[in-house]
Amino acid sequence: MVFKSINHKQQTINKKMKLDRKEILKALETITIAGEGKNMVESGAVKNVITFGDEVVVDLVLSTPAMHIKKRAEDDIKKLIHEQFSAVAVVKVNIKVEAKENPNEIKGKSIPGISNVIAVASGKGGVGKSTITANLAVSLAKMGFKVGVLDADIYGPSMPIMFDVENEKPISIEVDGKSKMKPIESYEIKILSIGFFTSPSQAVIWRGPMAAKALNQMIFDADWGELDFMLIDLPPGTGDIHLSIMQSMPITGAVIVSTPQAVALADARKGISMFMSESINVPVLGIIENMAYFTPEELPENKYFIFGKEGAKNLAEDLQVPFLGEVPLVQSIREAGDYGRPAALQTDSTLEKVFEEIARNVVQETVSRNENLAPTEAIKITTMAGCSAVKK
Repeated sequence: MVFKSINHKQQTINKKMKLDRKEILKALETITIAGEGKNMVESGAVKNVITFGDEVVVDLVLSTPAMHIKKRAEDDIKKLIHEQFSAVAVVKVNIKVEAKENPNEIKGKSIPGISNVIAVASGKGGVGKSTITANLAVSLAKMGFKVGVLDADIYGPSMPIMFDVENEKPISIEVDGKSKMKPIESYEIKILSIGFFTSPSQAVIWRGPMAAKALNQMIFDADWGELDFMLIDLPPGTGDIHLSIMQSMPITGAVIVSTPQAVALADARKGISMFMSESINVPVLGIIENMAYFTPEELPENKYFIFGKEGAKNLAEDLQVPFLGEVPLVQSIREAGDYGRPAALQTDSTLEKVFEEIARNVVQETVSRNENLAPTEAIKITTMAGCSAVKK
C-alpha cells in the first residue's frame, strides 16, 4: 500500500508539473545530433517547441539523410522530456530532412522504370552475400514485386549458377529505335551478369575503367522494363566497382551482409562507413547476419554458434542501423544455390519463412526510407581525398 501511495503521488506531481517551453528549449541544448558537432538548438535543428497541457510538440529539421540519426534524435528528445519534465507527457517529434548541398557530390539522373535500387554489400568475401541476394530476390518476387538482379561482382559472378541460367546468353532487342540487351529471366526475376558474356573457366582480368564500362552497359543498355526492386550484388569490400555503381545510378539504400565472426564484422563496419560517408551518403537499410548458427538435422532444437553469437545484431545496435534478420548455417541453402534453385523457393519450409521475414523487413525499411528521406541521386566523386601520391 505504501508503494502504491508513493507511485500515485509521483504520478500526480508529474501530471501537475507545468511544461514550460523555454525550459524545454534550454534542456534540448544538452542533446547533440550525430554529425553536426553542435547541440540541436545551436545548430538550428530545433525549429519550434509547442506546449499544450501535457502535450509537447517539437519540430526538428535535420540535414543528414540517415534513418538511424533521425530515430536517435527522436528517442533522445522523448527521453529528456519524460525524465526531466513529466513522465506522462505526450511527446510528438516532427522531423523534416533538408539535406545540405554537398560540394563533393554532383547530382545525376534516376533510371526510368526502376523504383528502388538496393545495393547488397559485404565487407569481405565468403560471408554469403550472393546467396542472400538471390534468396532475397526470390522472396520479393513471391511477394508480388517486380524484381531484377544486377550481378556487379565482376571478378566472381555467381548469379548465373544460382539461378540455373549459366548457359544462357542475353539477346539484342530493339526498344524505341535503339538496340538493347534483354535480361535473362529465371523464377520471374530479370538477371544480368558478366558471367553471361564469358565462359565458366575464363577469368575476368580487367582494370577498373573496363569493368566500370561493362557495368554501365548492363545498367543503361539493357531493357529492364518496370521494376519495383533492382538488387545489385556488389563485390566484397570497398573499392572501384562500388564507386562506379554509385556514380552511375541512384542507390535507394544498402543492405550489409556479415557473419557473426569478429573478423567479418570489422570489415562490415568499414562497408557501412563507406555508405554513410559524406561523399557517398547512401542510407543503410540494415544488416543481415548469415551463418548465424548451425542446427543439425537430427537435433533440430540445438543451436551451435560456430562463428560467434549475435555479432551482426550487436553491430547493428552499436551503429544504430536496423537488424534485418538472421540466416542459419544449413546445408540445403548451399545445395539449393549449387543446383540453381534458391532455398527461398522451398514451399512451407523454415528457410522460406526466414527469407520471407528478411524480405518484409527490407521492404519496410525501404518504405520508411522513402517516406522520410529525399530520393537518392547518383553521385560523382569530385575530390581526390585518400588518393594522394606517396612521396618516397
